[in-house]
Amino acid sequence: MPRLMLVDEYWSKLRKILREVGVYDKPALRRMVEGMLYRLRTGCPWWDLPEYFGRWNSIYKKFNAWSASGKWRCVFRKLVIDPDLEWEFIDGSYV
Repeated sequence: MPRLMLVDEYWSKLRKILREVGVYDKPALRRMVEGMLYRLRTGCPWWDLPEYFGRWNSIYKKFNAWSASGKWRCVFRKLVIDPDLEWEFIDGSYV
């Protein structure tokens, strides 16, 4: 299993939010979402996703569909309402 996976506590919160925005809760949902987040964290090409997550093309298509329909935007808006401030980062770059 790849590193940097969501712990069960965070997954339960995210799963609830995903159901609120209309994402169907199928058995492989967690692996698919973990694959999307893994790709965003690492910056790897979609086709380089570890096989653990499932078929990269299915994950890619679902990510694009959720992005186009605004589901990810709704998820992030709901996450901002109740942020986890255990870690805070400040960008020290200059513009």
